[in-house]
Amino acid sequence: MGRDEDTSVHTHEDRALCDAAVRIYTEALSAGRIPRTALEPAPCLTELALVHPDPQDDALIRPVPPSAALAHLLQPVIREIHERISLTASLADSLAPLASVASADPNLAITVLEGIPLIDATIHDALNGARNEVLTLQPGSSRPADQLKKALARALSAVGHGATLRHIYQHPTRYSPTIKAYLDDIPAAHIQVRTTEQTVERLFIFDRTVAFIPANVKRDVALEIRHPALVRYLTQVYEVLWAQATPLTEPLPAAPADISVTAVQLSIARLLVEGHVDQVVARKLGISVRTCRAHISKLMQSLDATSRTQLGALLIQSGIVERAER
Repeated sequence: MGRDEDTSVHTHEDRALCDAAVRIYTEALSAGRIPRTALEPAPCLTELALVHPDPQDDALIRPVPPSAALAHLLQPVIREIHERISLTASLADSLAPLASVASADPNLAITVLEGIPLIDATIHDALNGARNEVLTLQPGSSRPADQLKKALARALSAVGHGATLRHIYQHPTRYSPTIKAYLDDIPAAHIQVRTTEQTVERLFIFDRTVAFIPANVKRDVALEIRHPALVRYLTQVYEVLWAQATPLTEPLPAAPADISVTAVQLSIARLLVEGHVDQVVARKLGISVRTCRAHISKLMQSLDATSRTQLGALLIQSGIVERAER
């Protein structure tokens, strides 16, 4: 038993000495030579060439001086380092010429961001780097106060760097106290706001060089777009929507004078006549289904409609739908 197991235990692939080897090697250095049998607890001394047979007596072994031993042990390590360096240089020489080709690949200008923390951090960095213009398109009727608090801090930071802000919201945000408080805290000279009846998904554009859009319904995956052609296209889409939106300082289109209907109800009326169900109308207008149905109820009261079918007919007869389409 014993001897074969001891040899396997004391094999050092990492070229480190075990405690027994250090002790025996120290004894050999002190005495000048020791019996060969003393190596049995530490065969690694022989494997690492730290000892050699005494030329005058085979029963004895002599230690190799530590400096010579170190040089011998370091040779394979140094050789491996040189090989790694040569491989690194070779790879760099092979791949460096491809950098210009890779930079022209549109796919490399689109980065998928997964997770709200990463999306927020990346947008925050882009906003901090904005120096000219920030364009945002945000559907929905309101936003949580904590989100707007963060948005305000970022907006003020961008303004401090000299950037101007343009926001497109949906009409219901005109009645949101949290949105109003957010807008009131930004210097008027640095921000313009317009609202629209319907809008596409969320869109952020910074200095017309980088854009962000959602990549799924939950908005916990986003695309960071830096390809110049794509960013230019998204900017053009934004400008079209901006031209069609109503400045926040201007009133929304009114209903006919003889009918008491709000601008939001005008929008709902048009979508109802087009045949959309309540859930679709609410989603398009960025309001809850409950709010949408409350507006529909008021429409029915205003027109004395007793059913949805009659409401549709009365909306057309009253001219409300025609007014909403202008």
